[in-house]
Order: sequence, then C-alpha cells, then structure tokens
Amino acid sequence: MSQVNKTQETGTNEVGDFSKKKLMRAHMLPRWTALIGILATGVIYLFLPEKLILGPGWLLLVIEGVLMAPFAVAWLAGYHLPHFTIRLLALVLLGIVTIALAIGLALLIQTLPGNNHAVNLLQSAGLLWALNVLVFALWYFEVDGGGPLKRHLSGYKPVDFVFPQQQQQTSNVDEHWYPLFFDYLFLAFTGATALSPADTFPLTRRAKMLMMVEAVLSMTIIILLAARAVNIL
Repeated sequence: MSQVNKTQETGTNEVGDFSKKKLMRAHMLPRWTALIGILATGVIYLFLPEKLILGPGWLLLVIEGVLMAPFAVAWLAGYHLPHFTIRLLALVLLGIVTIALAIGLALLIQTLPGNNHAVNLLQSAGLLWALNVLVFALWYFEVDGGGPLKRHLSGYKPVDFVFPQQQQQTSNVDEHWYPLFFDYLFLAFTGATALSPADTFPLTRRAKMLMMVEAVLSMTIIILLAARAVNIL
C-alpha cells in the first residue's frame, strides 16, 4: 500500500514538474523574441549621430547585455527565474531604452535650428522613428494583460488590447491563437504611421495612453523634423 502511495506521489510530482516546465516555456519563448527587439534598439542607438546620444554609442548595448545576462544564464543552466525577477528586469530594460529614446528626440529638436544637412537630418529622424516603434512594441508586449505569463494563465483573453483574431468567431481562425511580439510590433508600426489604431484596439486607459504617447512622438519626428529637412533641400 505504501509503495502504491509512493508511486502515485512520484507520478503527481512528475506531472507537476512537467506542468511547471510547460508553463515556464510558454512564458520565456515569447519573451526571447522581445529580448531580440531590445537588442535591436541598442543597435539603432549605436548608429545614431554623436550629437543625439549621451556617452558612447555602444553604452546602451552594453547595459542591455548586462541586464539580459541572467536570462541567458538561467536558460542555459535550466534554471527558472522567478516571475518577479523576470518582470523587474524587463521593466528596467524598457525604462532605459525609453529614456534613450526621449534623450535622442530632445537632442534632435535642440540641434534642429543649426542642422543644415538634410540627408543627416532625415537619417537621424528615421533612426529615431524606428527606435520609437520598437520601444512601444516592447511596452505593448510587456503591459498587455500583465505580461506573457499572465496572458498564458488567463487563456489569452483580451485585456489591454483586442486583436482581430480574438474578435472573429469563424472556422478560419485558430482557436489556440495568441499574440506574439511580432503582433505587438505591427501594432506599434501602424500606430506610428497612421497615428491611430488599425485592426487592434486599446481597451484600457494605460493602453490608450501608451498609444497616444507613441503617436505624439511619431508625429513630432515625421511632420516637424522631416518638414525641416525638406525645407533645407
């Protein structure tokens, strides 16, 4: 009898370990694509002109690498970081790249009157615009539903954003569909180009606020700075 109980207990533990691994896999796999997006912000920052950055151009990449190291070490060692630690590191990374974006835009506006090189101005504006899209795609990914883990636990129900696949009830839509980082990247891209939602709509005030800030920054870059460059030509 005791052996049967031990066997049942062992089986329960194995199921629990499998469920935990499956849960963490669902948590971390989508986040890796977002981490690649964060590295892309560092690469863009590396190519910005010196007058639009503080410190050396490689500084943001180094900071990102240091903060991303725990993810890589834990993944290679098979250790699962606590959700609080993952969430904290992700938000710190987002805060740093957002500050870099704000500084770059502020310095561009500050140096705008004396900048008579149209090509350089357009290049700088284009890099900042791309950085703006990536930064807010990362914010949307991290904010929606409390992050990828909570979205998984809630069955990917719409919380901050509702995607068209979550609205359609047809046989052509995969019932197991859920948003990945690329979906949030597309959301940020349409918000930066159309300055309004396209096929994905914000549901909460924080989502609407994020989209408003992105649209304002994009409008500043596209209209004011590009218009200045056109006048120089």
